[in-house]
Amino acid sequence: QVQLVESGGGLVQAGGSLRLSCAASGLTFGSITMGWFRQAPGKEREFVAAISRSGVTTYYADSVKGRFTASRDSAKNTVSLQMNSLKPEDTAVYYCAAAPDGLGYGGSRDHRRYDYWGQGTQVTVSS
Repeated sequence: QVQLVESGGGLVQAGGSLRLSCAASGLTFGSITMGWFRQAPGKEREFVAAISRSGVTTYYADSVKGRFTASRDSAKNTVSLQMNSLKPEDTAVYYCAAAPDGLGYGGSRDHRRYDYWGQGTQVTVSS
């Protein structure tokens, strides 16, 4: 049974930082692409970041590039999203997702390519 469990969300002031983590179980961690998506109230789910199976390649949405950093720890079967210089517009529920494929630039941005999803964690950035 595949499980993805996010943690690390919370309330932070604009300009602050948060670190999200996602613990994966029930799958071969080294063979999956991991992605982060977010959904704000009244908006569609949007791509945030993705990290390749090897951890060498990362992709980011333009809105977070330079502020967010995705990483993975294969020894712990976890992925993390370090979020710095947070803005009120970053407020959303953040989800980690797993795709049992090697996704490239385009595929990693497509939520339909991901088979497994976590329950989400709320991030609220106050102005």
